[in-house]
Amino acid sequence: MEHHPGEGRRGFLRQFAATSALLMSARGLALAQVTPAEGPTGPPLGLAVVGCGPWGREILQTLARVPWAKVAAVCDTYAPFLRRGGELAPGAPALGDYRPLLDRPDVEAVVVATPSHLHKDVAVAALRAGKHVYCEAPLASTVEDARAIALEAMSAKVVFQGGLQGRSNALYRHVAQFVRSGVLGSDAVVSAHFSRKDSWRRAAPTPQREAELNWRLSSSTSAGLPGEAGIHQLDLVSAYLNALPEAVTGFGAIVQWRDGRDVSDTVQCVLEYPKGVRVVFSGTLASSVGGVFTLFQGSNSGLMMRETRGWLIKEADSALLGWEVYARKESVLDETGIAMIADATKILAAGQVPGTVGGEPGKPPLLLAFEDFYRSIREGAAPACGALEAYRATVVAVQAHVACRSPGRLTYARESLELI
Repeated sequence: MEHHPGEGRRGFLRQFAATSALLMSARGLALAQVTPAEGPTGPPLGLAVVGCGPWGREILQTLARVPWAKVAAVCDTYAPFLRRGGELAPGAPALGDYRPLLDRPDVEAVVVATPSHLHKDVAVAALRAGKHVYCEAPLASTVEDARAIALEAMSAKVVFQGGLQGRSNALYRHVAQFVRSGVLGSDAVVSAHFSRKDSWRRAAPTPQREAELNWRLSSSTSAGLPGEAGIHQLDLVSAYLNALPEAVTGFGAIVQWRDGRDVSDTVQCVLEYPKGVRVVFSGTLASSVGGVFTLFQGSNSGLMMRETRGWLIKEADSALLGWEVYARKESVLDETGIAMIADATKILAAGQVPGTVGGEPGKPPLLLAFEDFYRSIREGAAPACGALEAYRATVVAVQAHVACRSPGRLTYARESLELI
């Protein structure tokens, strides 16, 4: 950009505000790199991926793109899934049983991507074998199994990370600075919305395999919409409110997919947080309208968060913080929202101005989660989501699912959210 000396202080302020607006609040948060420019470096980490369903294959595709990860084995009990997983990790042994891979010296870490109700046996066995473990969220479909995994992880001398990749999401981390600065004012209400037109039912060649494949549809194996989908949004809510819920009231129904399932395809949960804040989770598999978003409403501002986009919506009577006039504006919720940009530092390095370009984080949250896992193992960094954090998120979500299946208000006992 050509510089005109005549602009003087006005030009300097505009450039400074554009540079810092989306990295710091007006209350003095430090300028910081939000997303590392490069991935981690060091000796490749040997990983075994247990569970080669759609999400397991997404994980394999992610790991195949980075030099610091080496898939040393893949595992699945279902031959077609195992074959597809093996195609994404050429040269890696493809096993129908996870136990032999625990004896392999080239397997340093195990990624547990099986159905939720099968996490416990794999995760506990891997931890006892001295392997680092990345366990997908929820930790389990029951509080009891989640507690067993978390207690084992707490006592193990290896790294354990829960698969709540929102905790590694560059945008979520960036916006947390604004939330901590108090820019929302007094928290009033939070709405978490999950809408997908999807039966969750999958076809299979045999009745036995169909039952196995459709584990999300049975109350004996599933944590329902709150546990299997809403857990990521509810974890974000707890993080931004810096609190855990005290009680939950839930409602559930089967309104679209009347196919013999006993898990609701549509739910509403009202979670009671401290200071009178109510969080409403609304989830459905009957409609895709609205998609997935979480809306925080405070006395000064509202905050709309999607996975890769965020908008700050200021109240007309809230104080002017100083940088808003320079930030990029977008229409959201019939209001004008300030676009939150996670990769502002990277944009600056390219000689561009945050707020005029960009908006999508440079790396997907899943990749960032595995980068955090690698750094925890190789550099001793704290896991992005440790055993206690993963356990608490699981309890919150699973109990919300339980509340949707039984009328009345369910209280979160404080001891149920602790491990010791």
